[in-house]
Amino acid sequence: MTTDITVLDHLVVVNLDIHIWTARKKLVPLDLGGAELPPEDLASLGSKRICNPDDLRSFGTLKARAVNLLEGNGIRFLSGWAVPDTRLPEIMRELAVIRDEFNTAKDAFLLRYDQSVQDWIAKHPQWGSIIAGSTVSEEYVRSRIDFRWQVFQVAQPAAVNATQNLDNLNDDIGQLGDTLFDEVAKAAGEAWTRCYAGKTEITRKALSPLKSIYDKLMGLTFVEPRVAPVAELLDTAFRSIPKRGAIKGSMLIMLQGLVSLLQHPQTLMEHGQMILEGRKNPRKVLESLFMAKCAVQAEAEARAASGEDDEMEPVFGHTAPQPVIESHGLW
Repeated sequence: MTTDITVLDHLVVVNLDIHIWTARKKLVPLDLGGAELPPEDLASLGSKRICNPDDLRSFGTLKARAVNLLEGNGIRFLSGWAVPDTRLPEIMRELAVIRDEFNTAKDAFLLRYDQSVQDWIAKHPQWGSIIAGSTVSEEYVRSRIDFRWQVFQVAQPAAVNATQNLDNLNDDIGQLGDTLFDEVAKAAGEAWTRCYAGKTEITRKALSPLKSIYDKLMGLTFVEPRVAPVAELLDTAFRSIPKRGAIKGSMLIMLQGLVSLLQHPQTLMEHGQMILEGRKNPRKVLESLFMAKCAVQAEAEARAASGEDDEMEPVFGHTAPQPVIESHGLW
């Protein structure tokens, strides 16, 4: 299933244009005291740092915040992220906050730039001459640190005959749905590693990455018909969990099954299609995820734990057996 080009009517593209000075300069033979080196077509020298990289770490952190903001609201597209036009004002406000913090950090770094270089020389006195001979001016450093972005809308050209470029654009747009599900899978994989793998109990904080996935999907339901059913699946899971207390037992097993499903785009799209067509409903899918996960755990642990029966209760309190979905290699 491909995404129609009319989706462009509801999307804008945000391109981040962030530059961070690396404080590196090329290492040259003179720096090594004229030592004999291999010819350049065989090997090349690396680089040298002229100030402490820790002094520049905050810029990378702020750039990561900006990237995470766009990742959480949009899909990688062309040179940036395609985001819903309805969310653009909020995104612009958040980017402005990050930019202001970035510029404040820039001003603070430039104020102590000379001292940073001197501190670096003091830390590496044996190589002080190499560092001192490679320094650059404060104005040069200022020009190499910048935080900005561009916002643009992509439109189909009013041409009679489609050009090759237009064909490529159609291909890129047609893949937006697949890209979205791939990004969901990546986020779910990270959530699994951080919050769910091997856990027998989690706090409600572990729901945060799943809620971020849900928010992203809800903003992009128009991109692909199967997005809304997957968002509904997540919402049903959230509403089934008690509002307070630790999450364990059947609820945790259900969430682990859900996170496993989210990591497999093709299988996730298949279930989204079945929900869309009414062949399944979110509640039954979650029941099936729970039962499939339980079956694997029972096989792996040989049902050795005496209290396991309590954890094997159906998620929504049903006592009748529920159909088990096809694993598709998930478990």
